[in-house]
Amino acid sequence: MQQVRKAEIMDENAMRRAINRIAYEIIERNHGGTGILLAGIRTRGVYLAARIAEKIGEIEGVCPPTVSLDITAFRDDKQDRAQHVPLPAAEGIEQSTVIIVDDVLSTGRTVRAAMEAVLHMGRAPRIQLAVLIDRGHRELPIRPDYIGKNLPTSRAEIVRVYMKECDGRDRVAILAAADAEK
Repeated sequence: MQQVRKAEIMDENAMRRAINRIAYEIIERNHGGTGILLAGIRTRGVYLAARIAEKIGEIEGVCPPTVSLDITAFRDDKQDRAQHVPLPAAEGIEQSTVIIVDDVLSTGRTVRAAMEAVLHMGRAPRIQLAVLIDRGHRELPIRPDYIGKNLPTSRAEIVRVYMKECDGRDRVAILAAADAEK
């Protein structure tokens, strides 16, 4: 199956505005930028977490710490889940509100795995969720606290977030799966 671009949803400026809005909402809900830890889900969630932390630092004068979450061992579609390697404890996680950051939220299964990964690092008093794109299609009862853009899509469509750090550009596009033979 080949992916064909259907529409560009966000350009670089729209992404920047959404990230800025998320940062301001985090500050407002958490009464400032201290006492939070941003946990980005690899790969693009890590870059989003870093950008949000940078913006919070610009506003508040102190950048919250960020960690990278590799959720591979915690996914429910892997056979060897029980044999995962424990993650190292994150500095200050027991005193921090952990904000899991991901690029796209759909079924909720990635976030469920991320919550399990966070809990293996320590017992955070609160866990919140920030996503750039919320496309619906939940299979689990998970709701984000911070959303850059709600984007209703069909299950056949693919939402792809491109980031400068790994893709050379910033944008969000909807792709349609197309038969390579057509």
